Amino acid sequence: MTPEAPPEAREEARRLREQIEYHNYRYYVLDDPQITDAEYDHLMQALLRLEEQYPDLVTPDSPTQRVGAPPSDAFATVEHQVPMLSLANAFSAEELRSFDARTRRLSGAEQLEYVGEPKLDGLAVSLIYEDGVLVRGATRGDGQRGEDITANLRTIRSVPLRLRRPATLEVRGEVIIRHEDFRRLNEERAARGEPPFANPRNAAAGSVRQLDPRVTAARPLDIFCYGLGRIEGQEPATHWELLELLRDLGFKVNPEARICRDIEEAVAYCRGLEEKRARLGYSVDGAVIKVNDRRLYERLGATAKTPRWAVAFKFAAEQAVTQIEDIVVNVGRTGAVTPMARLRPVAVGGVTVSRASLHNEDYIRAKDIRIGDWVVVQRAGDVIPEVVRVLAERRTGQEREFRMPDTCPVCGARVVRPEGEAVARCIGTSCPAKLLEGLIHFVSRPAMNVEGMGPALLAQLVEAGLVHDAADLYRLTHEQLASLERMGDKSAANVLRSLESSKDAGLERVLFALGIRHVGENVARDLARHFGDIDRLMNAGYDDLMAVPSVGEKIARSVLAYFDEPRNRELVERLRRAGVRLTASQPAAPSGALAGKRFVITGTLSRYSRREAEEHIRSRGGQVSGSVSRNTDYLVVGDNPGSKLDRARELGVRILTEAEFEELIR
Repeated sequence: MTPEAPPEAREEARRLREQIEYHNYRYYVLDDPQITDAEYDHLMQALLRLEEQYPDLVTPDSPTQRVGAPPSDAFATVEHQVPMLSLANAFSAEELRSFDARTRRLSGAEQLEYVGEPKLDGLAVSLIYEDGVLVRGATRGDGQRGEDITANLRTIRSVPLRLRRPATLEVRGEVIIRHEDFRRLNEERAARGEPPFANPRNAAAGSVRQLDPRVTAARPLDIFCYGLGRIEGQEPATHWELLELLRDLGFKVNPEARICRDIEEAVAYCRGLEEKRARLGYSVDGAVIKVNDRRLYERLGATAKTPRWAVAFKFAAEQAVTQIEDIVVNVGRTGAVTPMARLRPVAVGGVTVSRASLHNEDYIRAKDIRIGDWVVVQRAGDVIPEVVRVLAERRTGQEREFRMPDTCPVCGARVVRPEGEAVARCIGTSCPAKLLEGLIHFVSRPAMNVEGMGPALLAQLVEAGLVHDAADLYRLTHEQLASLERMGDKSAANVLRSLESSKDAGLERVLFALGIRHVGENVARDLARHFGDIDRLMNAGYDDLMAVPSVGEKIARSVLAYFDEPRNRELVERLRRAGVRLTASQPAAPSGALAGKRFVITGTLSRYSRREAEEHIRSRGGQVSGSVSRNTDYLVVGDNPGSKLDRARELGVRILTEAEFEELIR
């Protein structure tokens, strides 16, 4: 019997999931990553190890159970008929050989033939053709759902609008921008006074996801096609035959693809491609090795995230030597104050870099990085520059040590580094650097639920100087809103009506909306119910906070630090003066079979979202937990349940189908 996860493991898993989902959002949705691929891989491996040790920590919404992040609201959503999975990674020849041994064992083959292809660093897309005509194009999104970008993909000249012969199929490919085109694009943007793109991948992703297809048409986009979602009629027997079919139909297929008769040829292919990648003219961060015999794919199968018939061999990051001219700090959405090295511009992997992340103060101290040092830099994952090591032998004595500021360089609020954490943070709620993302969170559905107030509208309000913190939202007038782009009288009236309604959301939603570090929806609800009103909470001491069952040391110290900042208390008072209710909503009186009962939900429900199901349970006096234990009364099971179902059967927990759950809550 597997051990139940202790509280500290549960909290660590929650923290890792939160970090990974945030960085998924930055990378896949905003196209603006904040950490290196290596750091991201480290977070994911840590969570995988934790979930393997304690299977009851696995949740359906864990990053390990899915691919990527949700699509943007700016485009219509497309459901992929066949999921667009990501690939497992290999970092050495030995890991490739282990993949081969595992695959041969699962397939029952003595030897397997493979196909090697470049792993392109662009944006993965799906192209759907009916009777040879392009009818839809979409991004990968989260692997299950993507964004409908048909109009934009039609503008790419290497995407065939009509195939050479009729065929109904779904093709997968990667949209890229070549290095030379990228250089010219940035020169043109600089001439117009526009900020340059950070790298070709961001430029390609941003170009494909433009709301105006005319902007996309003006960008030098290209595509290589490499895979198949589905096809009507006879499927190719091998992957190499599939590539030839794609070529024959008019798709652009990468000329660097090769057949490898065994794993040793695949290893040699990876090494050869790594040596020549600088001469390819486009960004490649690895090689993809696929089993050639497609008839084995069904037998080999896939995990929840990756197919077992393919693996991505990741290349080492390219490096260069340059000098640190200065170290400044950048304030991110969550208030993280991140040191950034300003570099003497240097070419790395075909891109000129002039800055590199230094992560945090401990990183600087551990590597003894100083202003004026000569350093080795690399583009980790060929994207984000980072300092690898200092060339101490080149020091002259003129180098200067860096000191983290005590106050935020943007807003002047205190910069606090919580005990036991590596990252220092600005704790001022009204900090302009944090403002827009904080407002997006404040009005979101699980927070204040202000309908019609999306990121684009909030960006306009901030840019116009109409909103400086969340309380300003409640001072907006009809005239101010109606005068903004894409707004009119009706839209302005709807937003104001929703803002007025949100004033009665209750303390639990307000606490979550404030964005207090470590205070999620469940903790916010527990704090609200325990203290009853905002004044009791703001005046609570450490021991008072620790008396709340779901509050641990990190959460308690975070809440104390938040309300110890005068600017944050001032924001609360301004919300109060605006009419926002700062007392807890009264929970519905427990009744019937749910009173005091503890529920766990696993899998996907067809009639309810996870949040709706939990609200039904709580409103009837029940409790919702994230893991199955001996104290669990019911496990509600949807489609594709996880390991919680096995755990519930072991413990004899009563299992409810969705229909039985619906009957129970009636």
